[in-house]
Amino acid sequence: MRKLSLALGLSLAALLGACGGGGGSPGDTQLVYTITLRADRTQLPTNIEGQRAGIGAYAPYTTTLHVEAREGGKPIPGLKDAFACNLAAGLETGALYYLDGDDEHEDEDGNALAFRNITLDSNSGGNSFHFHSGNKSGAARITCSITNPRDNQVSSASVDIVVGGDEPLGSCPRRLPASVVARAQAPGFLGSRDNTGNILNRVAIQASLMDDGNQPVPNPAAANLQVSILPSSASDGARLLVANQPGKSVIQMASSNGLGQFSLASGPNRGVIVLALTTDRADNNVSNGIQDAVTQLMAVSVVDAVATAPLAIVDAKPAATNGASFAFGLQATGGVLPYSWSSGGGLPAGLSLGSSGIISGTPKAPAGDYNFVATVTDSNGATQTANLVLTLTGDLPPEPLSIVGCTGAVNTPCALPDATSGAGYAYIFSAAGGDPATAVAWTYRGLPAWLTGGATTGAVTGTAPVVGACTGSNFLVTATRGTVNVTRNVTLRVCP
Repeated sequence: MRKLSLALGLSLAALLGACGGGGGSPGDTQLVYTITLRADRTQLPTNIEGQRAGIGAYAPYTTTLHVEAREGGKPIPGLKDAFACNLAAGLETGALYYLDGDDEHEDEDGNALAFRNITLDSNSGGNSFHFHSGNKSGAARITCSITNPRDNQVSSASVDIVVGGDEPLGSCPRRLPASVVARAQAPGFLGSRDNTGNILNRVAIQASLMDDGNQPVPNPAAANLQVSILPSSASDGARLLVANQPGKSVIQMASSNGLGQFSLASGPNRGVIVLALTTDRADNNVSNGIQDAVTQLMAVSVVDAVATAPLAIVDAKPAATNGASFAFGLQATGGVLPYSWSSGGGLPAGLSLGSSGIISGTPKAPAGDYNFVATVTDSNGATQTANLVLTLTGDLPPEPLSIVGCTGAVNTPCALPDATSGAGYAYIFSAAGGDPATAVAWTYRGLPAWLTGGATTGAVTGTAPVVGACTGSNFLVTATRGTVNVTRNVTLRVCP
């Protein structure tokens, strides 16, 4: 069993600089281990609401990290516990997670555990793990290392993740949305449109948009909140209403003092209506497209009559597809509304059951039937547990294609090692992700005249010109794997 250090008692750390690169201790080996570490996102909002770690469109507080080691330009062989990764600074800003569905990495209720240090096997030279933000802003430095078993040389790489804004310390914050929370007017449920129990079929809902400091976002110049009705058992005929607009399934509106107010009207069916409330962290504006979504899911029960029967969970057989965002609302009958849900484990990696009864996330696990346990609790404390089955179809999605060593924003040039004036130069590009069964093809644009690029090897070679001072040049390199390609801007200096 791995020795894992739980991320408990995390202490405050100072904000650190930009991410560092990999390096190894000196030695005389012919083939040296090189290591790279990159994060899908290096900016995360503060997790004010305490949402759990997850993967996909409904997990704005989690980013995936990818670590890879190579030997002589080729992925290292598979090794047990090859990578040691730790959260070396900014411990209060978040923690590390596996999110692999392994019982060793979950508590008895199936919830993912937080770690300060983790170890990872080498699968085709790499692996991935996750960082999830906490309720405090700051920067976290994550460092991964690997030891060459031949000579015990240690190579390491680091990446910094900023939690709570994208401004340097001491600058004026932009007051961008970090969370959206919705609450329904009492009693919090609806009667179906044609119910005979005189239950209101319209309920007012208030959404609060808060910044990283848990303060209301400033009044926007355009709509900054989008509300959508997702497909569910009671979505047919349901409508959203705001101001004097006709009822729609999707609305956009502007908050006032951080509040957005609208109404939800039920359709003819009982069950659960699932709402997705989305704001844009990029610019506090959803009318011009959503660039960096912050999304909250909300479940509203629709009933035909106030239940007097014993609490029970309605049998459900949800179906999800690998790699696709998924949302499904579980349903209960009887008892006293509102309900609270919890999971006893068993869902595939990437999916989780929220307290509102919504299973959400982006699954990433072998296809098949997954037996999971769901427990519902009513407002009087009565509970009911059921064993349900979720069917997962589709192949495991490959990791996104990337050029190793090129981290950060797409427009940020990747710096290659300097060439020496008048000397021979060689650098081999490598790619990660995509279909491993398909070879990578390389193309170059704007390559300096003294360099030649290999179409299959990814190697750029040549003899550097003679210069009196450091001179830089930029070019584009594209990695293509099947129908997928990625292009990065590269900078290379020639120095005396």
